[in-house]
Amino acid sequence: MKKIECVIMDWAGTAVDYGCFAPVAAFLKAFSEVGLTVTMEEARRPMGMAKIDHIRELFKLPGVTEQFEKHYNRAWTEEDVAVMNCEFEKYLFASLKEYTTPIPNVIENIDSLKKAGLKIGSTTGYTRAMMDVVLPGAAIQGYTTDNCVTPDGLPTGRPQPFMIYQNMIDLNIPSIESIVKYGDTIADIKEGVNAGVWTVGVILGSNEMGLTLEETEKLSLEELTPLMATVRKRMYMAGAHYVVNTIAELPGIIEIINHKMN
Repeated sequence: MKKIECVIMDWAGTAVDYGCFAPVAAFLKAFSEVGLTVTMEEARRPMGMAKIDHIRELFKLPGVTEQFEKHYNRAWTEEDVAVMNCEFEKYLFASLKEYTTPIPNVIENIDSLKKAGLKIGSTTGYTRAMMDVVLPGAAIQGYTTDNCVTPDGLPTGRPQPFMIYQNMIDLNIPSIESIVKYGDTIADIKEGVNAGVWTVGVILGSNEMGLTLEETEKLSLEELTPLMATVRKRMYMAGAHYVVNTIAELPGIIEIINHKMN
């Protein structure tokens, strides 16, 4: 009988850091430091990619390219990307431990899946050094996974599937049919699609919504519903098999997938 054996979780915006604010704040500060303005919406767009790839995508934005050329009288180079990555990491490491709080309902639902015998893997746009801050911070508050793969040492990060494949090796999961990838960014969705695994997007707490828990709770249903519909559509258009409001729906989705496979 075929069934889901493993859920591969994302971290910021999916498991911890409601709204995925740690990297956004660091991107804005780092670009501002060198005289470049990046909007919050622009900073969120490539979220989920390895951070140096994310920075490269921000440099490629026409508005940022134009600002850079006006400010420095030359085109940006890969050296500028590397320098910016160092600035970004400086700001991120200064605040990262403050952004390791698990998102509501994550601990209970993941514990339930673990008790049912599923393995919990994870992928991220963070480096191993960044996860060395996030992992213990989340663990102290009750959230742990069985494995964590970062882009370091792999050919590339998201949206390519290599981190998912590495989880399969580390956790001894032989079939892509037995895996659910669960995440909050378009890069997460594309990672799952490119790996050929079942792919589930989450709306509330996500980078794609970009709201704090407090901001979300203050919105009326009339205000929240169209925002959620926009995110849901983006995730389905990126190839998600399912899109849920919160992780509380994930065990039910896994039951549906198990039923479909048999």
